[in-house]
Amino acid sequence: MGAKILVLGSGGREHALAWKLAQSDLVEHIYVCPGNGGTATNPKTTNLSLSLTPPYQDLVCFAVQNEINLVLPGPEEPLVLGVEKHFRKVGIPVFGPSELAARMEGSKAFSKEFMERHNIPTAKFRTFSSAQLGDAVDYVRNCGFRVVLKASGLAAGKGVLIPSNVDEAVEGLKQIMVANTFGAAGDQVVIEELLEGPEISVLAFSDGYTIVPLPAAQDHKRVGEGDTGPNTGGMGAYAPAPVANPVTMNRIMRETLRPTIDGMRKEGFPFVGLLFAGFMLTDAGPKVLEYNVRFGDPETEALMLLLGDDVDLAAILLACAERRLDSVQISTRQAFSVSVVLVSGGYPGPYPKGKHIEIGDIPSGVVVFHCGTALKGNLLVTSGGRVMAVTATAPALKDALTLAYTACDKISFEGMTYRRDIAHRALTASKKTAQGLTYADAGVSVDAGNALVTAIKPYVHSTRRPGSDAEIGGFGGIFDLKATGYDDPVLVGGTDGVGTKLHIAIEVGLHDTVGIDLVAMSVNDLLVQGAEPLFFLDYYGCSKLDVTTAAEVVKGIAQGCREAGCALIGGETAEMPGMYREGDYDLAGFAVGAVERHLILPRQDIVPGDVLLGIASSGLHSNGFSLVRKIVSISGLSYSSPCPWDENISLGKHLLEPTRIYIKQVLPAVKTGLLKGMSHITGGGFIENIPRVLPKRLGCYIDASTWPLPPVFRFLMEHGSVEPLQMARTFNNGIGLIAIVAKDQVERTLDLLRQGSNAPVYIVGEVTDKSGVEMKNLEYWATN
Repeated sequence: MGAKILVLGSGGREHALAWKLAQSDLVEHIYVCPGNGGTATNPKTTNLSLSLTPPYQDLVCFAVQNEINLVLPGPEEPLVLGVEKHFRKVGIPVFGPSELAARMEGSKAFSKEFMERHNIPTAKFRTFSSAQLGDAVDYVRNCGFRVVLKASGLAAGKGVLIPSNVDEAVEGLKQIMVANTFGAAGDQVVIEELLEGPEISVLAFSDGYTIVPLPAAQDHKRVGEGDTGPNTGGMGAYAPAPVANPVTMNRIMRETLRPTIDGMRKEGFPFVGLLFAGFMLTDAGPKVLEYNVRFGDPETEALMLLLGDDVDLAAILLACAERRLDSVQISTRQAFSVSVVLVSGGYPGPYPKGKHIEIGDIPSGVVVFHCGTALKGNLLVTSGGRVMAVTATAPALKDALTLAYTACDKISFEGMTYRRDIAHRALTASKKTAQGLTYADAGVSVDAGNALVTAIKPYVHSTRRPGSDAEIGGFGGIFDLKATGYDDPVLVGGTDGVGTKLHIAIEVGLHDTVGIDLVAMSVNDLLVQGAEPLFFLDYYGCSKLDVTTAAEVVKGIAQGCREAGCALIGGETAEMPGMYREGDYDLAGFAVGAVERHLILPRQDIVPGDVLLGIASSGLHSNGFSLVRKIVSISGLSYSSPCPWDENISLGKHLLEPTRIYIKQVLPAVKTGLLKGMSHITGGGFIENIPRVLPKRLGCYIDASTWPLPPVFRFLMEHGSVEPLQMARTFNNGIGLIAIVAKDQVERTLDLLRQGSNAPVYIVGEVTDKSGVEMKNLEYWATN
């Protein structure tokens, strides 16, 4: 005997699924509850009139008595309310997720937090309870981007507001959180960044382990042509969407679909069913707008026609429910499919029902799926806002559209309306391609690059010095080494970046200080080898060039170069759509310096008893920020919170204090020959950095009680429960540079280092004959 399948729902999606299931040799009969006028006449199909509300007793009894082999819920509400467990308890499999897994659609707050945990690309966001109106208002006023407001729970597709300005956003928050416009769905509100770009829908089968996507579709939410008017449940769809090219689809699978399925399984709620993810194709790549845990409507109507004749939908659904999806083949036609939705007059507002529907001769290649119809005696009448989804397939998109619209003209009912521009995005893009693409069409703006060069020229010119006039615009930067007056120079090169400190700069919106960091990290590395920095080059990479942000970064780089006494002689700005997340950027710097051959550091005469001098850091500098960000995330504070040890500035601004540049303070001592060696305390702290300058078999001790531990490090220790020894191997802890001097030269060196600088210098340790770094008096950090 064949399989008996129970489909829950009454729309075009359910008719399309029943239509495809009826073609399966595995299927004996299909029951649809409650169904519509189309499923009533579908082969092998019977409509049911049973309650679709929890605890689903009538449905479960019917399923048991009629030996149902599989249940297929169409809408999201039964899944979110846990319909799966009621059938599982009586041994009937469900093609659909458990109640826990359905939270991916039932709670936007839950799904966004899941994406954050698993590094799945999505918009920046914050979640607020209905009691946190003040905090939510503060966030939209200070976040620095346009926002979207989303009621976290199910709101019948209407729980999203897109305010055009901050005042509208504040009013929208009041509507959701105070006036309860969306009822219990608004008990939590997700405020997220407004994304821009083409939107696509990707529907994928999954058994909890394997995931197989169908071709991407694009739907049309607005009721009016040209995407105007209010939102609807969907006025039409087409697939495959040309904008979702193979590279994009591979990226979606790699960055979103596979991590989603793996993450849900690892967290204990594996996903079985149809995962429907909405994406915005931003300049930084595909980002998830939302998850749905069921077939989309009207996407399903279009996609069912794309499944090959040899594809058995029943076999796929059963394989998913039995956790063996990898045992079936899923293929799609090399064609396009289009669905045009016919709606009642007045939709999506109030509309009449019971209007008689007449259907003429429908062309071959077209299937009319019923969305909101009923049989009244022998008459087919309207019973919903969306009445029918006229769906056609053809080798070319234009031909599929022609077929669909020809069929629409064969259907009539009073007040019928529909959009005549379905697939307009694809047609416009096709026309644009035929006319010839430009670099700007690929997301790269030559004009923005030119504007940046103009904006930064004054900053660059301010760094001129002997050997360079600091002009940019050529193919390479020129530096005249002879003009520096060196007798026997050796060139020293260094390169570095800023690391994840950039994440804080981007979130806070403060970009010039990381430019100083970029210079400092490289020039301080030159200094510890005895070199004077001569010139600097930078690299700025982004997805979409924001001239204002980039100019602020270069302004900081120029300031750092002036502090270091080096010329900014060139750089590279790389705009690479899809390489970085939207709004992100990355930095790298390259510095070259010179040192007289006889002054190269470290020297080989370092011996036990030599003294370690520590020069104070300005703060965290540019290392350890992955741990810093983790600690802040669990501290209950945000980067906009007042700094706990200095309420005059924000926590984020304090963390962005730029790295101290030691050139002017230390270089005079280098040139006198007083210093035997130096260590720049960067990633790895004291433990990893000081041994790099010591001869083999020698080590040192550092006495942690010889300088005050700055408050930022105490904050990290306390809120992150970081052990003192771990602090010593991660952060600079208030000492950014170590200098090694002979014991009899300590006072002279201290006098020289303290002249003309407010950076304190401390005697912090000695060189020993035991390799490694011994940290003494670490308990001082925890008690003082």
